[in-house]
Amino acid sequence: MKKPLLILIAGPYRSGTGGDADAIARNLERLERAAAPLHRLGHVPMIGEWVALPTLRGMSEPEAAGSDVMYDTAARLLQHCDAVLRLPGDSAGADNDVAIARERGLPVYFSLDEVPAA
Repeated sequence: MKKPLLILIAGPYRSGTGGDADAIARNLERLERAAAPLHRLGHVPMIGEWVALPTLRGMSEPEAAGSDVMYDTAARLLQHCDAVLRLPGDSAGADNDVAIARERGLPVYFSLDEVPAA
């Protein structure tokens, strides 16, 4: 058995929503739907928003407005992740995650079918 990978699931979160809370929630649900299949393959799924959102809730409004916790959190997580699963859809943040992963020599998968089982 191969070692389980910590895989960052990257895809649209805020992109294309116009700030609509329901659309953002649907995007998060879409990201989360990839978590169980990754787990079934023997890996540990990670979504940056799972870490960034509680961080944002712990900040004052001016502090949160003056930082980009979402991008920063994903960049920090990628120091610990073994791979990225890039879901379809326009997303500057997810594209940035892919670029960081490639700079670090991490595998980038574009389909669950590409992810090897642990």
